Amino acid sequence: MPEEFATQRELTPADYMAMVRRHWVLILVLSIIGPVLAYGVSRFLPNRFKSQTLVLVEPPNLDPGILPTEMVDISKDLASMKQQILSRSRLEPVINQFGLFPDDVKKKSMDEVVGKLQQAIEVTAIQPMAETQSRDLPGFFVDVTLDDAHTAQGVCTAITSMFIEESNEMQAQRNQHTTQFLSQQLAEAKGDLDAQDAKLAAFKSRYFDSLPDNQQPNMNLLDNATSRLNAATQAVAQAQQDKSFQESMLTQQIAAWQASQGGHNPETLEQQLVALQTQLTSLQARYTDDYPDVIKTKADIAALEKKIADSTAAKAASESSSQKPIVEPAPITQLRAQIHSYDQIIAEKTREQEQIKEQMKTYQSRLQMSPVVEEQYKELTRGYQTALDAYNDLLKKQNTAEMTEDLSKQSQTEQFRVLDPANLPDSPSFPNRRLFALCGLGGGLGLGLAITFILEMQDKSFKTERDVEFALRLPVLAMVPAIEPVATKKSGRKGFRGPADSGVGMRLGA
Repeated sequence: MPEEFATQRELTPADYMAMVRRHWVLILVLSIIGPVLAYGVSRFLPNRFKSQTLVLVEPPNLDPGILPTEMVDISKDLASMKQQILSRSRLEPVINQFGLFPDDVKKKSMDEVVGKLQQAIEVTAIQPMAETQSRDLPGFFVDVTLDDAHTAQGVCTAITSMFIEESNEMQAQRNQHTTQFLSQQLAEAKGDLDAQDAKLAAFKSRYFDSLPDNQQPNMNLLDNATSRLNAATQAVAQAQQDKSFQESMLTQQIAAWQASQGGHNPETLEQQLVALQTQLTSLQARYTDDYPDVIKTKADIAALEKKIADSTAAKAASESSSQKPIVEPAPITQLRAQIHSYDQIIAEKTREQEQIKEQMKTYQSRLQMSPVVEEQYKELTRGYQTALDAYNDLLKKQNTAEMTEDLSKQSQTEQFRVLDPANLPDSPSFPNRRLFALCGLGGGLGLGLAITFILEMQDKSFKTERDVEFALRLPVLAMVPAIEPVATKKSGRKGFRGPADSGVGMRLGA
């Protein structure tokens, strides 16, 4: 056959159905044999029983306001607990208690036996529901698969008890370690806080008057001192003016008294002095002290007072020689007393001025130091506040840790709770004979189809007109009917008919 005739044409679903019809007996036989064979194989496999326990992670019965973070994250330790519980030190007593794998214990090492038990134990976490938007683990399953139902149940119960005990122990250790760590940190924080407090107290004691809180009072005190200094200055000026006036009056009274004692009439000199003083007062009211008339009037007054003084001195000399006690008149005595009181007032106000000036220097120095002191005070206050916040935070955490430890002892915190105890399997989980039978049916059916396809691919005979047209590359012009032999007709047998049960068409020509 030419090479082009050997090329297979594209198959259609109808062609596949025709293949199945031609080999349906083979496919049916294999489909029947497959399930029977698979079921028979399953009868020879050892039975395996699975016992399962459901363990829930219960949240604590506490107010969320006092619930610490460490308690909420206890379910995340499931992987760590699994590694510890499935270790050799924990599983070897279980093997000895239940007498597991007696043949393997005699022939193999304990590590291999423990590894076999580890493969028989499966811990599966339950994922939280998406609607709850929770990240906490709600619970987990513990599955134990062994060749005996009661043994599987006992081992599952023992493993579950280990998880519960390990959870309680880990929670207690964690709380104890947390409390000890927080106590140590709290002691260090208290020492730091005491040191910061001592620094701040020493600073306040040293710069008490220059602290930022006293800046406004210092300004008020400075303004008050300025006002008192102005008042004292005005009082001194007024006292000096009154003293000068009283001194002039005393001079006049003494001159008049001495003149009367010497038999002279001092009215002319006194009247002239009074007139000049009146004129000077009028000029000073309108002009300054540098005005020429003011200067001339002052000079006349000074000359007249000198003349009166000389006259008074001469009279005093004459009176001293007479050895008679002289008693000054009352007006002169009163004037002298008033002048003495003005001297006291001036001295007192002058001392007050000096005191006020010293106070003002103190207030000004405080205000000048205030920015520097404020910066240092802010730094010390910031350090003290940081230490105080750290101490309060650690104190709160310590109180919470102690409360958690107490509640853990009272079993009020988060813990594992068995919801479904380990069940006693009533049927083996392996082998599943129904599943084996279904797999055998699928395998037999698939094997029959595969053998059918291989046989059809190896068969090069023409089955339909399309095979002829594909092989010859020519259209069919005539149909050759199938003619059965006479012997076949008499015997009632039907011969093979050509394509479409009518014949094979071919084209005659080149």
